[in-house]
This record gives sequence, C-alpha cells and structure tokens, in this order.
Amino acid sequence: MIQTTVRCRTNDPAIPRPLLVVVEGANDVEFLVRLSRRLSQADDSIPGLQPLKNSGRIVFVPIGGGNLTTWTDRFEPLGCPEFHLYDRETLPETERRQAAVAYVASRPGCRAFMTGKRALENYLHPQAIAAAGGGEITFGNDDCVTSVLARAWYGPGRNWCELPGRVRTRFSQRTKRWLNTVAVEQMTPELLSHSDPAGDIQTWLQTIAEMASVR
Repeated sequence: MIQTTVRCRTNDPAIPRPLLVVVEGANDVEFLVRLSRRLSQADDSIPGLQPLKNSGRIVFVPIGGGNLTTWTDRFEPLGCPEFHLYDRETLPETERRQAAVAYVASRPGCRAFMTGKRALENYLHPQAIAAAGGGEITFGNDDCVTSVLARAWYGPGRNWCELPGRVRTRFSQRTKRWLNTVAVEQMTPELLSHSDPAGDIQTWLQTIAEMASVR
C-alpha cells in the first residue's frame, strides 16, 4: 500500500489549507500533471497543475486503488478540502465506485468524479501513442489500454496468456508507466478534443484550480 503523509494546519485559520487531490496511483498523478502542462502551454485557459503542486496549494494523495470506500472520509479529520478522481473500471466495480463518488461529493468542501471511460489511459489518443513510438493500436472506451498495448508489444502470433502471471504483471506495469509518462506528452488540445469530446479532463482541471484558488 502507498503511504502518504499529509498535514493540514487546522489550528490556525489564517493559514490556507491545501487541496488534497486524491487519485488511485502515482501513474494518475503523472498523467494529470503532464497532460495539464501540455494543454496549458497551448491554451492558457486550461490550468496547469505543476505550479499549484509546487506552491503547496494542492497535494496529490495516491491511495493505491483497492477498496475505495475506505478512503472516502479518511482525511476528514484533517479539515482540508478534497478532490477525488476514480477510474470507472467495469461492472460490478463501477457501481461501488459510483457510490463512493456520491458519498465524497456529499461532504462539505469536497468534490468527486469518476472517469467517463474505463481509466485515464482511455483518454489518450491512438495518434499520441503512435507518435511516442508505441505503434498503432486501437481501443474503445471500455478496453484496458495497458493490456492492449502490452499484447501488441509482446508480439503478434505469440501467446500472451501462456506467460507466467508475474511476468505479465511486470510487463503491464512498465507499459502503464510508459503510457502515463511518455505517450501523454504527445497529447495536444486537438487530439484531446477527439478522445475526450465530453470535456471530462478540462472539467477536472478547472475544478481543481478553482478549489485551490479559494484557499
């Protein structure tokens, strides 16, 4: 489990409290920070998260996935505002995550969202993956992009399922890391408009910036 130490100075109301940005893992942090930087460079109306992170106005809290319901109010005693973002995944897990989002959103000073697609990687455009050197792949909103790319990299005609589970896991972890650190750097506002027509990512970034700015 990822352990994160967060201290909010609740005893002195004159000291602004940081916004806790609660995500599932370190790869999500990389995705949001890198993509927001890329987008803000091309469009200054889109906030970049790195300056907010550097100034201490936001603190990322990667909780390591798992049972998200155990994290919906764990940070409440700290008195910090909270923004939660969870992957949608697939049924029946989706329903549990919807309940977690609803509970967090019901708490004062908190906002919560669930991705409209299966995971953050699904918001990457295939052209960005190809431009980063990952090859040409296709995937839908409900596909596990990491698995699709890992299988493509392993090679056509080779039986991915015959690999030992621990080998598949290590290969998938490296692939996921690559998607969230290398491929995401090739995203542009134009590509995002095609892969995210609902504007989910811009909504999340704007919400984080707005919540951080009132502290």
